[in-house]
Amino acid sequence: MSSAIVSELIDLLQLERIEDNLFRGQSRDIGTRYVFGGQVLGQALSAAQQTVESGRDAHSLHAYFLRAGDIEAPIVYSVERSRDGQSFSARRVVAIQHGQPIFNMTASFHVPETGAQHQFPMPLVPMPEDLPPCNIVPPEELGNVPAMRRRWLSSEGPFEFRHVHPRNELHPTRQPPYQNVWFRLVDRAPDSEVLHRSLLAYASDFHLIGTTTFPHAISYLQPNVRMASLDHAMWFHRAFRADDWLLYSCDSPSAQGSRGLARGMIYSRDGVLVASTAQEGLIRVVGNPE
Repeated sequence: MSSAIVSELIDLLQLERIEDNLFRGQSRDIGTRYVFGGQVLGQALSAAQQTVESGRDAHSLHAYFLRAGDIEAPIVYSVERSRDGQSFSARRVVAIQHGQPIFNMTASFHVPETGAQHQFPMPLVPMPEDLPPCNIVPPEELGNVPAMRRRWLSSEGPFEFRHVHPRNELHPTRQPPYQNVWFRLVDRAPDSEVLHRSLLAYASDFHLIGTTTFPHAISYLQPNVRMASLDHAMWFHRAFRADDWLLYSCDSPSAQGSRGLARGMIYSRDGVLVASTAQEGLIRVVGNPE
């Protein structure tokens, strides 16, 4: 039986079916000003999957965040059944709030096949059991964080994270643009590959774009830094469980024009590459720190 926080997330991703191609989702307040991008990703993938025949697995998604989501209002997901071929199905999803699109996504689904295989090896990093749980802001410094951020940083979420090289987000230092983070659901989830893909889409929005700030000694917790996800791409390679430890290996090859690009590879604890991600985000520094 899943813990209450995991059950809440699973319920969040299930969605209410309004019509054949229309779904309604609620939002979870995790202490951010707007709807968390990973929530919209996970819900949009869930909506698309519910219009695809059983046996076709999501293998890729490409999304754009168009407007900030209102955490107090439901989100309606409209699914367009773009194509159903012999091996692939394509879907387009538009997320709508207050009569306006806030997000759109295309996703592709594939009948499982056999073929050539290769992958990049997993980085040589300590196992999660060898890393202590840590806070990105020490508890004694939480009082220096705005109230909304403080609630997010101090509350328990459905995922546990263990950073290979943690940094204090209140006092960031310059470092190379890469990081490795172990993560998993805090409790078991049902045996559904469809559900675990939506759960991974949700979690994939954590830490990714933050990697772009590492060489510049800035952080999303600084009052003069504005950050937002602009797009998100994801590819599912192999089966996995979101309630087993996964390694998120992220890097940022470029930042320019107030935008930064980040890439991620997600490995199971036995070194199998299960998914890849890419994201561009807004990184805007305005004036001097307050």
